[in-house]
Amino acid sequence: MAYIINDECISCGACESECPVNAISAGDDKYVIDADTCIDCGACGAVCPVDAPQG
Repeated sequence: MAYIINDECISCGACESECPVNAISAGDDKYVIDADTCIDCGACGAVCPVDAPQG
């Protein structure tokens, strides 16, 4: 199951550069993860200061 970014996201961008498959991009009010591209590796969650990415 792909990760999602919850509403705790502060749009810092830390997760985007950690994603090995470039599944994360800036959305309108928070970063978003493309579920079809996400490989469920957890790299985004490991670097997020507010634990916004959830798997």
